[in-house]
Amino acid sequence: MSDIKKWDVEDPKFWDSEGKKIANRNLWISIPSLLCGFAVWLYWGIITIQMLNLGFPFAKSELFTLMAVAGLTGATLRIPSSFFIRLCGGRNTIVFTTALLMIPAIGAGIALQDKNTPLWVFQILALLSGFGGGNFASSMSNISFFFPKKQQGLALGLNAGLGNFGVTTMQILVPLFMTFGIFGGEPMELVNTSGTLIGKIPAGSDAWIHNAGYIWLLFLIPLAIVGWMGMNNIKASHVTPELPSPMGSFGIISGMLAIGFVTSIFGLWLMLPENVGGSGFGVSKWIVLPIVIALTVFLLKLIPGQVNENLSRQYKIFNNKHTWVMSIIYTMTFGSFIGFAAGFGLSIKVIFGYQHVMVDGVMNHDLANPNGPSALMYAWMGPFIGALIRPVGGWIADKMGGAKVTQICAVVMVASAIGVAYFMQAAYASPTPQEYFVPFLVLFLILFAATGIGNGSTFRTISMVFDKEQAGPVLGWTSAVAAYGAFIIPKVLGEQIKLTTPENALYGFAIFYALCIAINWWFYLRPGAEHHNP
Repeated sequence: MSDIKKWDVEDPKFWDSEGKKIANRNLWISIPSLLCGFAVWLYWGIITIQMLNLGFPFAKSELFTLMAVAGLTGATLRIPSSFFIRLCGGRNTIVFTTALLMIPAIGAGIALQDKNTPLWVFQILALLSGFGGGNFASSMSNISFFFPKKQQGLALGLNAGLGNFGVTTMQILVPLFMTFGIFGGEPMELVNTSGTLIGKIPAGSDAWIHNAGYIWLLFLIPLAIVGWMGMNNIKASHVTPELPSPMGSFGIISGMLAIGFVTSIFGLWLMLPENVGGSGFGVSKWIVLPIVIALTVFLLKLIPGQVNENLSRQYKIFNNKHTWVMSIIYTMTFGSFIGFAAGFGLSIKVIFGYQHVMVDGVMNHDLANPNGPSALMYAWMGPFIGALIRPVGGWIADKMGGAKVTQICAVVMVASAIGVAYFMQAAYASPTPQEYFVPFLVLFLILFAATGIGNGSTFRTISMVFDKEQAGPVLGWTSAVAAYGAFIIPKVLGEQIKLTTPENALYGFAIFYALCIAINWWFYLRPGAEHHNP
């Protein structure tokens, strides 16, 4: 029976007799579905490295736009996705949004077989990859309804943490599967050194870059089937009491996602230069993001009928100050994790893969560094540590309190970001940047670990501060706002690298983390706080 009418997991008797088994089954189907979402959303961070290695005719700045496009769309789609579970049911939502990932995966497999594919095609595919980014909000909202509050820290940590492994899984599988022709098609010859998890691959070797898209079909097709057979919709009053038919649910989801795509495209058009399909107006990203968020929320509210009524109830979360506080704090943790995951590999390639030498009195950054590290050998490490440790963060927060754990993580993030900035600056001014790679890598891995623990502790705080009706939408909303890190961080890194000052990006992030320390203390750790260390 896919639809459940009675659901009260705070009742110990119900939980032990029925609830636990059902909740765990939905969790363990949800995790690999979310994993694939992360993989498809962020695979442009690896694909663009290989596009450079294969000599695709695009500038580095143009390739950075692909990650920015996917980042902005994926974050924006989380806004409508935050409300899908209460509108359309968990099973209907997870199965349909998982199946949608096949569209960009197939498209990437086709487009990457030809170096002459125009940039706008890759931008559209990056836009569609945003499906995977949006899935996080609905997935987390769904799981929050299945578990009692006392176990939500661990359950949400497992769903998000193991789901985040999609980044690491992608960063390991994509380089590996690009080395042989499992899905057919003609290989391309590497013009620069590439690599995989286990070592470098010399220039002149064959690469099947289109496998980066096709590989995910091996997982997405069976996951859609298993999800349909094994997941549940909860029809209880606090979840989805007025559940539409599956086709009705798919229609609602499609319409709301379309709104997210329209506002994302508008934001990108305002911001991007003409040579990459933008307006050329050069509107600041700090102005564009609030416009995109506000416009998305406004347009969703215009949907008539039951959707409007349901959204009106869920929009009450915006009247709660803690919704906005937790949005900022979760941006510090998850926003940093997902943003660094998107830009880490290409940053290694650009900073350490080239020599930085004076030519005719001008610093040149385009001379290949034969002794530089392979970005594809190391890019997976940070996201792996951040994802692996996230459930631990939730578990520790269940014992110590979420805000206290978050505060410790924030202090570590400030210190490690400053350290990363120092070694970035040294490397980007050196003809032998590889000398600074080890301390850069170690500090970045510490930064990733702190974001992972903080991700788990922040969700613990949300589950304790909000009631059972609001917790799900708030989890989705805060994850939507934080996901803009996947847009902001690669964008800022790309801008600062272009200005030859990549360290300024990390210094700026450190200042933001320090601000979050003050906010977290004021609302959740100071004496007399409304919710003390929740």
